Amino acid sequence: MKKLFLNIPLLIILTGCFQSTAMVGPTMTLVSTGNFSHAIGTFVTNKAVEEETGMQTHELIVKKVEEQKLKTKDKKINKELSVMLENNIRNKQLIILLERNIKKTRNILNSD
Repeated sequence: MKKLFLNIPLLIILTGCFQSTAMVGPTMTLVSTGNFSHAIGTFVTNKAVEEETGMQTHELIVKKVEEQKLKTKDKKINKELSVMLENNIRNKQLIILLERNIKKTRNILNSD
């Protein structure tokens, strides 16, 4: 237990010393589970993503999530603007209708 409390702060301090964070995840998987094939698969996937996109896997995921949030926000704003525009058009049509009725009523009152 003492070892754990001493190693955790040491691990936190030294995490900035890693050259490639693509190795951290697979290494931790290998150490914790002992599953070598899973660790190698994770490493290869991370390297492939890094070569393809130029970003680490976690950076790519964060970017995609942010893009999805922006798309969702844009859709919500577009829907709100559409509703506002429809309401504005209805209000304008109502105003035109009322103005016509007022003109008709004035014409009727003036002709008598």
